[in-house]
Amino acid sequence: MTIAAFVIVLLSGAIAVAITIWSIHNGLVAKKNDVEKAFSSIDVLLKKRIDLIPNLVASVQTYMKFEQQVLTEVTRLRSQVMTGGTTRNERMDLENQISRSLNNLLVTAENYPELKSNGQFVQLQAAIYETEEQISAARRFYNSAVTEYNNAIEMFPSSLIASSMNYQPRRLFVATEQERRNVDVNELFNR
Repeated sequence: MTIAAFVIVLLSGAIAVAITIWSIHNGLVAKKNDVEKAFSSIDVLLKKRIDLIPNLVASVQTYMKFEQQVLTEVTRLRSQVMTGGTTRNERMDLENQISRSLNNLLVTAENYPELKSNGQFVQLQAAIYETEEQISAARRFYNSAVTEYNNAIEMFPSSLIASSMNYQPRRLFVATEQERRNVDVNELFNR
């Protein structure tokens, strides 16, 4: 083999390695951006839900005088989210708590027939149910994007490039143990 042929083979190998590294790098960046985009979609829906809470609380407050604990919890959690300054994981935990509290509020409202006939409450309830469904779908999309991203940064050879870029695994949105249980209506009314 001549020196020229050796140089051509060496350059071809170096170019192939460079293209592979470039391709893996771009793939990792795309997956990271997909995770960010998916979280942003959830964030928009969570903001929509947060905006519905004051109207819901106002519409049920006069009917549910004896259920102040439920109303206070929903309002407290909303305030925590609105103040910001939380990490993504803390925000995910807060949003899970808000989902539980809203669910408790809506289940508790079932005990008030006059509230169920209030048109404003019925509209808000429908809007919250729809928003919760959209959040659920967005969470599934986010979890899918996170799973792809986590797989990419943990599998060889992309794990080598991911570690050099300081990419860390992301946390999935998961239902808490309390969310996986069926709602005990008796427990809600006997607080």
